This record gives sequence, C-alpha cells and structure tokens, in this order.
Amino acid sequence: MKKKFIAIILILIIIGAGVYLFLNRKKENPNELTLYGNIEIRQVDLSFQVGGKLSKMFKEEGDTVKKGELVALIDNRDYRADLDKANANVAQTTAIKKDADDKFTRNAPLVGDDTISKQDYETLLNTKNKSAADLKAAVAQKNYAQNQLNYTKLYAPDDGIIMVRVQEPGATVAKGQAVYTMAKTKPVWVRAYVNETDLGNIKYGQQVSVYTDTIDPATGKKREYKGQIGYISPVAEFTPKTVQSTDTRTNLVYRMRVYIYDIDEFLRQGMPVTINVDLTKGKAKKR
Repeated sequence: MKKKFIAIILILIIIGAGVYLFLNRKKENPNELTLYGNIEIRQVDLSFQVGGKLSKMFKEEGDTVKKGELVALIDNRDYRADLDKANANVAQTTAIKKDADDKFTRNAPLVGDDTISKQDYETLLNTKNKSAADLKAAVAQKNYAQNQLNYTKLYAPDDGIIMVRVQEPGATVAKGQAVYTMAKTKPVWVRAYVNETDLGNIKYGQQVSVYTDTIDPATGKKREYKGQIGYISPVAEFTPKTVQSTDTRTNLVYRMRVYIYDIDEFLRQGMPVTINVDLTKGKAKKR
C-alpha cells in the first residue's frame, strides 16, 4: 500500500508539473509575436530577343552572375550579313539623295525665267524628297539590323544565381524561349500571414528576426537573419491550407512581406522560416 501511495503521489506531481509547464509556456514572451512563412526569391527566365542556333553558353547551374555579364551567344552570321546589306543600302541611298539634292539646287533657280517648266521643277522636288525618305528608311533598317545583331548576345539582367540551364549549345531556340532560369540575389523576402487579432501590433518598417530550421555549425544555433516588415495587405483572406498558425481559431489572416537584407547563399526559394517580432519595439511612446 505504501508503494502504491508513493506511486500515486509521484504521478500527481508529474501531472501537476506538466500542467504548470504548459500554462507557463503559453504565458512566456507575451511581448513577442511568432509567425511562420517561406522564403520568396524572384526568378527570371533568360531568353534571346531573336531566334537562332546556340553557339556558346558560359554558365552552369549554381554559377553566380553579375548584372550585365555575358551568359550565352547565338550564331550571328545571318544577322551580320543583314547588317552588311543594310549598310550598303544606306550608302546607296545616301549617294542617290546627294545627286537629287545637287540637281535640285542647280535647276531650281531656272524655273524663274522659264528655262525649266514648273512640272520639271516639281519632279526635281519630288525626287529630292523621295531620296530623303528612302535614306531615312535605310538608316532605320540599318539600326534595326544592328539591334538584331546585338540581341544575339544574352546578358544577365541583374546579380543572381543560375538555377536551371534549360538549353545546350547546338540547340535552335526561338525568340523568347528560355535558355536559363536565374534567381535574383536581391530582394529576398518572406511571405507570411498574421492573424487579425495581431494585426494591430505590427507596422511598416518594424524590425524582426528571421530564423531558418538549419543549425549553423559555427554557432550551434539556428541561422538568424535581420529583416523588416515591408508590406501588409489591406485585405483579409482565409487562412491558406499550407500556412502554419500559432492560433488556428482565427480564420481571417492578412498577408505580409518581410524583407531580408543580410542575405547569404544559404537562403533558398521556398525555405520555411520562423519570424520573431518584438512587440515592445513597435509600441508607440507615451506622451
């Protein structure tokens, strides 16, 4: 009996301790709001503005690129030939225009004494104007051919990392067909949702701490990043099924975006993170 009594006492102590810890767990950090979200990184499909046969690709998956860096080339022989033809056309129309201008300059004064007829004068004027228009069209065609030739070179639009190498040299690609998929280095943000009951405790520009589930070997702790709230949706929506919430009783949530500035190569698209908001720093000062 004595052993049973002691066992019952121990069980009651364990239950009491569990209840105590549970109640205190609910009360700890009353001035801290915990949210959950996922890393969002802008991705860009890199493609040529002209079609052709890929001659060179300079980047592999995982390579970093700088803004304006050359990443791929298309065989440009046909485009160079088009530019040469356009240049020749400009030279030809330039000569025709000069001849028309000279004829008009020489003969226009002769219409005053009826040496040439008004009809001949109008013919010279029309020829002069047409040659000027032909030259303008030839120059426009030359500029177009030059642009087409320039488009055979593909440059990185921003700093980033090559995520997918879609094509390989030798493939024929169409205009606008993806060659690489690149993830931009900046900006990096977290898409999260805040309950309606907590909405009044956060504001734009509020500083937050963002934690990933990955342990940093150097510190033995979860990797931590600093960020700030940059966007709060003005419209409520029902809680998405994929969103984890600390309070599942609230059905309406507001989408928010947390920008991370001390980013590194360990942040990945879609990575789940935890956001801690110190509510004491968001409170208004008493007057």
